[in-house]
Amino acid sequence: MATWVLSECGMKPLAPVFPRPRIGAALSSSSKVGFSDTNKSVADLKFQPLRCNLRDRNWGLKVSTPLRVASTEEEEQTNVVDVMNGTNVVDHEKRLEFDPGAAPPFNLAEIRAAIPKHCWVKDPWKSMSYVVRDVIVVLGLAAGAAYLNNWLVWPLYWAAQGTMFWALFVLGHDCGHGSFSNNPKLNSVAGHLLHSSILVPYHGWRISHRTHHQNHGHVENDESWHPLSERVFRSLDTATRMLRFTVPFPLLAYPVYLWQRSPGKTGSHFDPSSDLFLPNERKDVLTSTACWAAMLGLLVGLGFVMGPIQLLKLYGVPYVLFVMWLDLVTYLHHHGHEDKLPWYRGKEWSYLRGGLTTLDRDYGWLNNIHHDIGTHVIHHLFPQIPHYHLVEATEAAKPVFGEYYREPKKSAPLPFHLIGDLIRSLKTDHFVSDTGDVVYYQTDSEINGSAKSE
Repeated sequence: MATWVLSECGMKPLAPVFPRPRIGAALSSSSKVGFSDTNKSVADLKFQPLRCNLRDRNWGLKVSTPLRVASTEEEEQTNVVDVMNGTNVVDHEKRLEFDPGAAPPFNLAEIRAAIPKHCWVKDPWKSMSYVVRDVIVVLGLAAGAAYLNNWLVWPLYWAAQGTMFWALFVLGHDCGHGSFSNNPKLNSVAGHLLHSSILVPYHGWRISHRTHHQNHGHVENDESWHPLSERVFRSLDTATRMLRFTVPFPLLAYPVYLWQRSPGKTGSHFDPSSDLFLPNERKDVLTSTACWAAMLGLLVGLGFVMGPIQLLKLYGVPYVLFVMWLDLVTYLHHHGHEDKLPWYRGKEWSYLRGGLTTLDRDYGWLNNIHHDIGTHVIHHLFPQIPHYHLVEATEAAKPVFGEYYREPKKSAPLPFHLIGDLIRSLKTDHFVSDTGDVVYYQTDSEINGSAKSE
């Protein structure tokens, strides 16, 4: 009886195995029984009796065993159709858990195709207008603070000016990527003026930052805020470990990084012979180092003119706050999510997979002030997109990204919530395994009173 059903025409054989449906299946074209997307096995479904009419008599066959064993994929479907009453029941309990370390089902070309064409257009006049705006604000803040010279005003000035120094850095960062304009000379001149004014060696940083983008998400090859392997981590002395993972010291790391890079790497952004640079890039590095030295000399001269205390108040403290902004933002673009982010080695790494481990962050009122640098995922994948198109490009790409895009937590007017993300990450994200091609941060039990290694 398992392979036969009654019909008005007599006994009809059915095939022992049905074709595997994608959306739903039916016993036959005339049957009233069918099922849609389901996360239940066939055994879990209730069936109406298959009824037929033979000489006005009701015949029925109750199916209590599955006609075939459901596949694993079918058990992971998201909808259940209750065939007994025809009601759709949505069940999310068996939904597949997202694996952020898995290769995405899309490619760079699909993301690129989703972004409107005008988002790729670089407008040098628009870019320069942001430079003019920021420079006017910086000079205005300095003039106002110097004129008032009031201790009620100085803390407000430091916070505002440190943020504006960070905004200048972001514009110079666009010059380094070539998203400022299509003119390399304009990019270089604007980049040197912007970055030298805040003591950043433009070409030295530009080249190392290019290495960061080309190897983002790679354990060994990434350049900035890359994870330490357990071997390197264990080789650090106790003081270095504490400084690296205890606030506020990681927020003061940038000048140290410029001089000697991260633990486990050697070289300097000021040294043209560093292994950071190719031989044909050494002239550029020398030029930027000379500009950096000239700015340092200018500051020393200003110190003699206005006095070191006044220089400290006008420039020194804002510079320190700028460094803290830079370290906070760049760190949180690659750390601190509620879910662990993967890092890659070997054949598991790809440009796309590495870029998808970056994070967008919302900075509230500051988004426009620091040129939407928090819109970071699409920037990492396509750094040639100007900053004033990043938000639109991200919105267009979200449907392609799917779950690989992590929506940033909405910020209050000021992004104080990010301090908690930073502290939590520094307490847990210490090192990755020395082996494995897809790895996640682990926790050292001796840092910050952690209970145990995770």
